Amino acid sequence: MKKILTLLLAMAMVLSLAACGGGDKPADNAGTSTPADASAPADTSAPADTGSDAPAFTTVEEGKLHMSTNAAFPPYEMTTDAGGFEGIDVEVAGAIAEKLGLELVVDDMGFDAALTAVQTGQSDIAMAGITVSEERQQVMDFSDSYATGVQVVIVKEDGPVQSLDDLESAEMIGCQKATTGYIYCSDTPENGGYGEDHVTAFDTGALAVMALVNGQVDAVVIDNEPAKSFVAENDGLKILDTEFAVEDYAIGFAKGNTALLEAVNAAMAELKADGTFQGIVDKYITAE
Repeated sequence: MKKILTLLLAMAMVLSLAACGGGDKPADNAGTSTPADASAPADTSAPADTGSDAPAFTTVEEGKLHMSTNAAFPPYEMTTDAGGFEGIDVEVAGAIAEKLGLELVVDDMGFDAALTAVQTGQSDIAMAGITVSEERQQVMDFSDSYATGVQVVIVKEDGPVQSLDDLESAEMIGCQKATTGYIYCSDTPENGGYGEDHVTAFDTGALAVMALVNGQVDAVVIDNEPAKSFVAENDGLKILDTEFAVEDYAIGFAKGNTALLEAVNAAMAELKADGTFQGIVDKYITAE
């Protein structure tokens, strides 16, 4: 009788363990989600061959790599006329996903929402021209840096701000919400900023530049590459010669997601070594 009871208990434990092995449910996304290339689904059978000791990682949706971004930051992420996405970050993320045997899905949302999405596990990675700062490192992990970001100042050619020193007397400075440019500018004068009363945060860099054109702000602090695009599209604007700040761009991950971070770093290293990464950059940024 004891043997029968022992056998029944063992069978019950096996069934209980089997019931705990269900697949993860995809997380809800706050923005627009679009596969990078819906016509070519990725092979989801296994991660790319990164070595026999490659760490196992999981993603929020099986077989896919969700990238949260703010697709209003040329040339790093932009929307296409057909409703898709393009740019340096988008293509690099697609190449990384391919290395990992995954299909890239781009989740477009506000910049601050893109950072929150990866922190809360709604996306796997965040790429949006994200600069590494001590404040962000407290709530996110970052990949190896893949680009250098330069913060610059856009002004009107005949406006009141014609140098960085003039920012101290500017009535209003425009920045994109949650960016390091906003963090720097809105800080107290004692810490090198201009105070929150003299800075307006906009949802996108394009809206900040439009406010400059309309006379609502005296200057816009933003990354150099999108600044070039905005100045080219709007007569009467220019970029000050002096750089405002120099920073590193990196890919954001949820705190502690070490396995995926290491896999992405390894894939990025391969893309740099074989010239794929530089080829993508050269496609969007012409050497001056």
